[in-house]
Amino acid sequence: MAEEEGIVTEQMEEASGGLCWLSVLSCLLLACCYVGSLYVWRSDLPRDHPLVIKRRFTSVLIVSGLSPLFVWAWREFTATVSPLLALLGIRLEGFIPAIVLPLLLTMVLFLGPLMQLSMDSPWSFTDGVRVVLDPCFWTLCLSDMRWLRNQVVAPLTEELVFRACMLPMLVPCAGPSTAIFTCPLFFGVAHFHHVIELLRFRQGTVSGIFFSAGHLIGPVLCHSFCNYMGFPAISTALEHPQRLAILSSYLMGVLLFFMLLFPLTSPSYYGVPTPVCSLTSSPSSLCFS
Repeated sequence: MAEEEGIVTEQMEEASGGLCWLSVLSCLLLACCYVGSLYVWRSDLPRDHPLVIKRRFTSVLIVSGLSPLFVWAWREFTATVSPLLALLGIRLEGFIPAIVLPLLLTMVLFLGPLMQLSMDSPWSFTDGVRVVLDPCFWTLCLSDMRWLRNQVVAPLTEELVFRACMLPMLVPCAGPSTAIFTCPLFFGVAHFHHVIELLRFRQGTVSGIFFSAGHLIGPVLCHSFCNYMGFPAISTALEHPQRLAILSSYLMGVLLFFMLLFPLTSPSYYGVPTPVCSLTSSPSSLCFS
């Protein structure tokens, strides 16, 4: 009897190991397909040329549109009961908090750069609000290929492929924490010259937001905001006439971020447990309030 139980346990471990390899290889294939779609077009034009951007839009949107098929096949193979769209972070429950809270948390982290931007801007707050509410401003943005790439297409497609499609496949075998910080590695492996940029702290944070909230919209908005802000200009802040106030804002933003990180990403705001959390057998503070 004991021998039979040992054999069954060994077979289960082998099956689990095979599933993990399948998940990892699927994620790697997804990463290669995504990055390969960016370079399938041969051209001597610079990457910011509108023609190059439009061509890359076409190929990357095709790959991103097909990427949920990987999750569907994995879901069928593993007999996972969670709906496909829910696993991808496309659901209505907790939708409004998923829009507001992660973006607010990211803005808190960028408190220093936002303070620096407001000090250097020639516009007042009311001027800024007036511009944002002006339809002509958005028409101009939507006609700019670089703006569309940086603020819409790149955040949406990258979060769909590297977050929404990869995390559900990685969580059952790697666990929540490992899966969160593994996702950026796949993009880094396939796109090595961006590896330093993509392994920055915010990448793991965005994965944590997707895991806790179970929504795709939050990471997409945070990604878009980070693209707009860029990497904090610490050297410029050190030379700024108001550097004491700005550096204090940098420090305050980081402290507030860590203080608010777990309260604002508590799954209780988004529906407990979130679909991705239901895939893990090990308890995690990311899944339960």
